[in-house]
Amino acid sequence: MTSNEKIPQLLVVKCSTETVSDEEQQHQQHSISDTVTDSSGRSNLGGTKIQITSCSGQEGGQSPSKIDSSVVQSNSSGHMEVKGTFDYAVKTVGPLSVCHVPATLNNSTKVKISYKGIPGSYSEDAVLLAYPRCETVPSDKFEDAFKAVELWMADKAFIPIENSTSGSIHGNYDLLFRHKLHIVGEVQVPINLCLLALPGVRTEQLKRVLSQHQALTQSDTFLSKLGVVKEIVDDEAVSAQLVGSNKLEDVGIIASSRVAKMYGLDLLTENIQDAVDNITRFWVLSRDPLVPRTEKHFKTSIVFTLEEGPGELYKALTVFAMRQIELTKIDCRPQRKKPMKVVNNIDSGTAKYFNYLYYIDFEASMAESRAQCALGHLKEFASSLRVLGSYPWADVSKGQQLPSWCFENSKQ
Repeated sequence: MTSNEKIPQLLVVKCSTETVSDEEQQHQQHSISDTVTDSSGRSNLGGTKIQITSCSGQEGGQSPSKIDSSVVQSNSSGHMEVKGTFDYAVKTVGPLSVCHVPATLNNSTKVKISYKGIPGSYSEDAVLLAYPRCETVPSDKFEDAFKAVELWMADKAFIPIENSTSGSIHGNYDLLFRHKLHIVGEVQVPINLCLLALPGVRTEQLKRVLSQHQALTQSDTFLSKLGVVKEIVDDEAVSAQLVGSNKLEDVGIIASSRVAKMYGLDLLTENIQDAVDNITRFWVLSRDPLVPRTEKHFKTSIVFTLEEGPGELYKALTVFAMRQIELTKIDCRPQRKKPMKVVNNIDSGTAKYFNYLYYIDFEASMAESRAQCALGHLKEFASSLRVLGSYPWADVSKGQQLPSWCFENSKQ
């Protein structure tokens, strides 16, 4: 039995853009390049249309049922045309897979938040903890969650960026760099890993345990003592569907307690994670940046590149230290389009080194003069610099919540 058998297929929404002129098409291609740009850069594609065709993964796919007739028209070829205005030009590559198409594309009182997974996943749990009044928009992949916001299918995206046990989710750093979304909030959520099984099944009867890679890694000690075979699936809620629909009595899953209620499973034991404090950081992403404020619990995230030379990274970090700005995260990723660089070294001659993008989070708002001065100083020797967002953060385990204006539909 594989993890893909008897799992309901997600709705595949094929999106394509048609522009009104060659000049706009060139601007669109430029806007999605991997070049680091200033976060305030925008493009105007008022004449762009989105064409949406529904597919169910097999012949005879039905059209999405929740599309407002006021924004959908049928063209001469029989395709549905959804008219909307983009804040940023988007080059769509391949199909966009999401489980949900919103009722309208205009602003509404109920904020739509996209996430990777299906209902019951840990990401959806985090979304509902941060903003319980929202409408969740499941997505097949992380990139689909980004595209859902860019294509106005969702207002915000909720993306995990780091776990206290397994570390950074580097693929999401790459997506954040390639897509023109802005960080408008951070939520730190405690993760409670639970062992679930069919009703009546005891722990000692289990021979296999299914879950996503991170959940299996974070509960390795518990599972080793149990002596079960660990099998990776793409989503913990998907594994619940698999076990429930196929009545697999010797198979357990690791998921949240909410999954047990949703899919008719029993909770055998909880808090099986190896580390007592198992925290995941999630970023709230939006099409528009948040206007920075001087309130407490504000962070700023940036990405920059440096020319080769002695002490360049040291100088970059010094601009923050000399202004008493605390760095909360430092990470780096090879540049996708130019991963290597050739350097002339006095001792060894010509050598090749990795060409990095440097990501930094620091505790200060861009509304503060010290943050503005630090970035102004950094720009003097950084070859490129981009502000990913200046935003509030909250620790759910301490009863903190993001302010409601982080989730508002209207531009701040």
